[in-house]
Amino acid sequence: MSDYQYIKEQDPDVYAALVGEEERERIGIELIPSENYASRAVREANGSIFTNKYSEGYPGRRYYGGQEFTDAVETIAIDRAKQLFKAQYANVQPLGGAAANVAMYFALMEPGDTVLGMDLSHGGHLTHGHPTTCINKVFNFVRYKMKDVDTGEIDYDELRAVALEHKPKIILAGFSAYTRELDYAKFVEIAKEVGAYTVADIAHITGLIAGGVLQNPFDHGFDVMTMTTHKSLRGPRGGMIVVREEVDIAKRINKAVFPGMQGGPQMHTVAAKAVAFGEALHPSFKDYAAQVVKNAKAMEEVFKAAEVRLLCGGTDNHMLLADVYGSLGVTGQEAETVLDEVGITLNKNMIADEPRTAMDPSGIRFGTPALTTRGMREAEATQLAELMLATLKAKEDNAAKVQLRQQVKDLCERFPVPERFV
Repeated sequence: MSDYQYIKEQDPDVYAALVGEEERERIGIELIPSENYASRAVREANGSIFTNKYSEGYPGRRYYGGQEFTDAVETIAIDRAKQLFKAQYANVQPLGGAAANVAMYFALMEPGDTVLGMDLSHGGHLTHGHPTTCINKVFNFVRYKMKDVDTGEIDYDELRAVALEHKPKIILAGFSAYTRELDYAKFVEIAKEVGAYTVADIAHITGLIAGGVLQNPFDHGFDVMTMTTHKSLRGPRGGMIVVREEVDIAKRINKAVFPGMQGGPQMHTVAAKAVAFGEALHPSFKDYAAQVVKNAKAMEEVFKAAEVRLLCGGTDNHMLLADVYGSLGVTGQEAETVLDEVGITLNKNMIADEPRTAMDPSGIRFGTPALTTRGMREAEATQLAELMLATLKAKEDNAAKVQLRQQVKDLCERFPVPERFV
């Protein structure tokens, strides 16, 4: 357990919430694909003395004095980020993935310009132009979709046709609920045809690219990647933008982040990013990333054997999308609730061409980054998938759920959350 001595003495209400969350994470398992466990070193940096310091600007070009050590830690983070992603430039200041995307849009476009991105109902993200977002009022967003939702194949002919019609300034490859690997070379080919920038939003698969188990879009000529630093990278909650080689793009992105979108960076989070990037550069991280995918494939096999429909037919990455309503007669909300009761945390999720509502959809989304961090391998991933199915089938059987809850707890206690990764 963490040492919360001062909070315990000063603020017992907050202390109770902190201890409660530690216990929840200890005896339950996180299957939300966008969640993970950060190391003690990352958490120490994130709660460090750097929280006191304002550092508007960039290393060597700050607006306030006293920047010797902030410059040092941000430079470490930048250098490690460039090494991880084969980038010439990196901005480690974005407060999150959404902030990184918005800054990127303003750096590369003028209001009214067009972005071509994945349809939200087929796996795209809110910041790829959802009608409820503010950014949708500034730029024009057009869509591409999957050709076949049961294989996950992107309709690249449609993508090209839409690009030729709308002449987007940016062609965006990326997703929040898609389980196959994209053909980055085709994106670049189409972008060259219409004179567009290529941007990959790799928020979900950041760690899998850093670990070398999924393709790096820069290897295919992409211009920019935006990302989060938590999720599969196991860092603090934050964002980042990396640029393959074009110095003009890097300069415009720096200006868009600061002073365009943000004031002073959160230097405690930048320090935690530096620590996380150091962990990801360790040889053991490649083993971790590879095991994430192996564990996801193990869970896939259990659901396929049970004849539960998986969107895209399975997975190439860390996550799975299951149509539990169509296969088991359980809505996504019902599934999320009953699984939470036995200590398995995941999220309800809309499926492609969803017939239900966003708040009570047909699907669930789950993944393996966090369970893999705990040291679980294929056998445990298989066991968890079987426990999930047993829970969904026993949703009204309280006695069965008590037994299932104990099995989840026993498994979690066999695989405690580690404090250090290297």
